[in-house]
Amino acid sequence: MYLQLYLHIRSLIQDGVLQDGTKLPSIRALKQQLNISKTTIETAYHLLLEEGYAASKERSGLVVINPSHLLASNPAEMSASFTSEGCCTETRETDKKPLIDFSLLTVDGDSFPIRIWKSVAGEALSQNSPFIHQYGDPRGEYALRVSLAQYLQHSRGVVCTPEQVIVGNGISYSIQLLSKLLEGETSVGIEKAGIAQVREAFVQNGLHPIPISMQTRKQLEQECSVYNLRTLYVTPSHRPTGEPLPYGIRQEMLQWAADTRGYILEDDYDGELRLSGKPIPSLQGLDKKGVVIYMGTFSKVFTPAFRMNYMVLPPKLLNKMHTMDKMLSPPSRIDQWAMQLFISRGHWYRHLRRMRKVYRLKHHALVQLIKEVMPDSVQVEASGSGLHLELSISANCSAEELVELARNEGVLVYGSQDSSKSTCGGKAKVYAGFGGVTENEMKVGIHLLRKAWMPVLLK
Repeated sequence: MYLQLYLHIRSLIQDGVLQDGTKLPSIRALKQQLNISKTTIETAYHLLLEEGYAASKERSGLVVINPSHLLASNPAEMSASFTSEGCCTETRETDKKPLIDFSLLTVDGDSFPIRIWKSVAGEALSQNSPFIHQYGDPRGEYALRVSLAQYLQHSRGVVCTPEQVIVGNGISYSIQLLSKLLEGETSVGIEKAGIAQVREAFVQNGLHPIPISMQTRKQLEQECSVYNLRTLYVTPSHRPTGEPLPYGIRQEMLQWAADTRGYILEDDYDGELRLSGKPIPSLQGLDKKGVVIYMGTFSKVFTPAFRMNYMVLPPKLLNKMHTMDKMLSPPSRIDQWAMQLFISRGHWYRHLRRMRKVYRLKHHALVQLIKEVMPDSVQVEASGSGLHLELSISANCSAEELVELARNEGVLVYGSQDSSKSTCGGKAKVYAGFGGVTENEMKVGIHLLRKAWMPVLLK
């Protein structure tokens, strides 16, 4: 907030609206007019003083320093947003944002185990105080990698040693490393109609994403041959509908990678969040030829603010990592020490069980709302995992148009990352996440969606 205030006043000075010698409103006046804290205003004014946009004059308070006397293109209009009494009347950016965001990326904001995390973070600092001044292992703290290897074996069926685990700062960081390890590769195959938000990360690191079919080995081989692909990105535990990749196709995909000397990037970003039955084991656990690169994260079950993920590299690629140690940039050692304690003390497993219950209830609530409020032309596809629903909609417009209609009513829902596959069998596919919305927000959002879509839905 202090940055917003500082930037606003600075722009008025730069544009000449507040000219040299103009007295700035007192802290008390701004506090009363804007209903913000004294500390916020003092911090903003301190930045203006430091950068020379204002000066303190005895008995006058703060005055503007603007020797250039630049005139605004429309001073009367701009000055209306900031007066000497401290009244900011410009429209806030937040007022323009949609009311309800069914984001596919957000998580439940009330479920973070703050008390437990503070405890393990403090204990981690105490235990490791002799090493607090040292850089850690560029591949991640070894104790954490041991805990991760054990957890992945137990929970996801991943077969690995701690040496194969690389701790990183998120999916973009992992893709950056992989682009170096997979030198010579210029493209990566991604499942058609996929929703994973990774395409920009691939493009930024020189890997062009190409949508391909993953229904049969014949289709896979044909399309990979046309595009000369030897690398696939897959989310086998959670595809767009929420259902996993069938066992038969998994085996065919592994055989294809072995025959072509290619690799499969398995993104298991929410594989633990199987909301009914047991979680589906990873694709990596079936790999006998060392062709799967496994990627996992703490963002979905724990918090995206943590900025910590991990990769399990097959032995062939692990050998190449020895030449890349200087490129590695692991997360904070303190966070890694704390997470190692969090896992080894059993807190992670308890938290995981709790989050499955939280999201199971949210999933059920959203499905019931859609069935009660929406007509039969809006159907919820079966989903047993993850934090989103796939809606199959009979409408006389595209998924992109449905998304825009929803936005106009103050609701954000999402289409496929592959615009060419936004419809299937004449039905538009739209996705709604439930991880970060409350039950009340769900109710408001679904009723707004009905209002937005009713004119275009087919009976």
